[in-house]
Amino acid sequence: MNASALDAWAPRVRGILRIVAALLFIEHGTQKLLGFPASEFSPGFMSLPWIAGLLEIVGGALLVVGLFTRPVAFLLSGQMAVAYWMAHAPQSFFPVLNGGDAAILFCFVFLYLVFAGPGSWSLDAARAERRA
Repeated sequence: MNASALDAWAPRVRGILRIVAALLFIEHGTQKLLGFPASEFSPGFMSLPWIAGLLEIVGGALLVVGLFTRPVAFLLSGQMAVAYWMAHAPQSFFPVLNGGDAAILFCFVFLYLVFAGPGSWSLDAARAERRA
Protein backbone atom coordinates (compact mmCIF):
# COMPACT_ATOMS: atom_id res chain seq x y z
CA MET A 1 0.00 0.00 0.00
CA ASN A 2 1.43 3.37 -0.94
CA ALA A 3 1.53 6.47 1.27
CA SER A 4 -1.29 8.28 -0.54
CA ALA A 5 -3.64 5.33 -0.01
CA LEU A 6 -2.77 5.31 3.69
CA ASP A 7 -3.25 9.09 3.87
CA ALA A 8 -6.74 8.71 2.40
CA TRP A 9 -7.66 6.39 5.29
CA ALA A 10 -6.17 8.61 8.02
CA PRO A 11 -9.39 10.58 8.79
CA ARG A 12 -11.42 7.37 8.99
CA VAL A 13 -8.95 5.64 11.30
CA ARG A 14 -8.75 8.80 13.45
CA GLY A 15 -12.55 8.71 13.69
CA ILE A 16 -12.43 5.07 14.76
CA LEU A 17 -9.76 5.89 17.37
CA ARG A 18 -11.94 8.72 18.71
CA ILE A 19 -15.05 6.54 18.94
CA VAL A 20 -13.34 3.49 20.50
CA ALA A 21 -11.38 5.57 23.03
CA ALA A 22 -14.54 7.47 23.98
CA LEU A 23 -16.57 4.28 24.46
CA LEU A 24 -13.87 2.85 26.73
CA PHE A 25 -13.73 6.16 28.59
CA ILE A 26 -17.51 6.17 29.16
CA GLU A 27 -17.17 2.75 30.77
CA HIS A 28 -15.00 4.27 33.52
CA GLY A 29 -17.70 6.86 34.22
CA THR A 30 -20.56 4.37 34.26
CA GLN A 31 -18.61 2.19 36.65
CA LYS A 32 -18.18 5.14 39.04
CA LEU A 33 -21.68 6.59 38.82
CA LEU A 34 -23.93 3.70 37.80
CA GLY A 35 -22.06 0.72 39.21
CA PHE A 36 -21.84 -0.83 35.74
CA PRO A 37 -19.81 -2.82 35.06
CA ALA A 38 -20.08 -4.01 38.64
CA SER A 39 -17.78 -2.24 41.05
CA GLU A 40 -17.54 -1.83 44.78
CA PHE A 41 -16.37 1.76 44.33
CA SER A 42 -19.16 4.30 44.76
CA PRO A 43 -18.01 7.91 45.11
CA GLY A 44 -19.99 10.38 47.17
CA PHE A 45 -22.15 12.92 45.38
CA MET A 46 -20.14 15.91 44.11
CA SER A 47 -16.83 14.40 45.30
CA LEU A 48 -13.82 14.60 42.97
CA PRO A 49 -14.28 11.01 41.73
CA TRP A 50 -18.01 11.68 41.20
CA ILE A 51 -17.21 14.75 39.09
CA ALA A 52 -14.61 12.70 37.19
CA GLY A 53 -17.28 10.08 36.46
CA LEU A 54 -19.65 12.75 35.19
CA LEU A 55 -16.91 14.15 32.91
CA GLU A 56 -16.15 10.64 31.67
CA ILE A 57 -19.77 9.96 30.73
CA VAL A 58 -20.69 13.36 29.27
CA GLY A 59 -17.30 14.06 27.69
CA GLY A 60 -17.08 10.53 26.35
CA ALA A 61 -20.54 10.79 24.80
CA LEU A 62 -19.59 14.08 23.11
CA LEU A 63 -16.46 12.45 21.72
CA VAL A 64 -18.39 9.40 20.46
CA VAL A 65 -20.55 11.65 18.27
CA GLY A 66 -17.66 14.04 17.57
CA LEU A 67 -19.28 17.20 18.93
CA PHE A 68 -16.98 19.95 20.26
CA THR A 69 -14.19 17.40 19.88
CA ARG A 70 -11.19 19.69 20.36
CA PRO A 71 -12.29 21.52 23.53
CA VAL A 72 -13.77 18.35 25.07
CA ALA A 73 -10.62 16.36 24.28
CA PHE A 74 -8.52 19.15 25.83
CA LEU A 75 -10.58 19.03 29.03
CA LEU A 76 -10.48 15.24 29.23
CA SER A 77 -6.75 15.12 28.51
CA GLY A 78 -6.22 17.45 31.44
CA GLN A 79 -8.53 15.37 33.61
CA MET A 80 -6.45 12.28 32.88
CA ALA A 81 -3.18 14.09 33.62
CA VAL A 82 -4.57 15.23 36.98
CA ALA A 83 -5.96 11.76 37.70
CA TYR A 84 -2.59 10.19 37.00
CA TRP A 85 -0.59 12.55 39.21
CA MET A 86 -3.15 12.64 42.05
CA ALA A 87 -4.31 9.02 42.19
CA HIS A 88 -1.77 6.81 40.45
CA ALA A 89 1.73 8.29 40.63
CA PRO A 90 1.84 8.45 44.44
CA GLN A 91 1.37 4.66 44.57
CA SER A 92 4.45 3.79 42.50
CA PHE A 93 6.83 5.28 39.95
CA PHE A 94 5.91 2.61 37.39
CA PRO A 95 2.55 2.98 35.60
CA VAL A 96 2.09 -0.78 35.29
CA LEU A 97 2.34 -1.04 39.09
CA ASN A 98 0.29 2.04 39.98
CA GLY A 99 -2.60 1.24 37.60
CA GLY A 100 -2.14 4.49 35.71
CA ASP A 101 -1.31 3.19 32.26
CA ALA A 102 -4.88 3.72 31.01
CA ALA A 103 -4.88 7.29 32.34
CA ILE A 104 -1.64 8.00 30.46
CA LEU A 105 -2.99 6.53 27.23
CA PHE A 106 -6.29 8.41 27.50
CA CYS A 107 -4.38 11.62 28.24
CA PHE A 108 -2.28 11.38 25.10
CA VAL A 109 -5.01 10.05 22.80
CA PHE A 110 -7.20 12.97 23.81
CA LEU A 111 -4.29 15.40 23.46
CA TYR A 112 -3.74 14.05 19.94
CA LEU A 113 -7.41 14.70 19.11
CA VAL A 114 -7.04 18.31 20.27
CA PHE A 115 -4.50 18.88 17.50
CA ALA A 116 -5.64 16.38 14.86
CA GLY A 117 -9.38 16.96 15.09
CA PRO A 118 -12.20 14.43 15.18
CA GLY A 119 -11.59 12.58 11.92
CA SER A 120 -14.47 11.09 9.98
CA TRP A 121 -18.01 10.50 11.16
CA SER A 122 -18.30 13.48 13.47
CA LEU A 123 -20.94 16.12 14.09
CA ASP A 124 -18.10 18.68 14.02
CA ALA A 125 -17.38 17.75 10.39
CA ALA A 126 -21.09 17.86 9.51
CA ARG A 127 -21.38 21.31 11.09
CA ALA A 128 -18.32 22.54 9.17
CA GLU A 129 -19.78 21.25 5.88
CA ARG A 130 -23.05 23.09 6.52
CA ARG A 131 -21.18 26.34 7.17
CA ALA A 132 -19.16 26.02 3.95
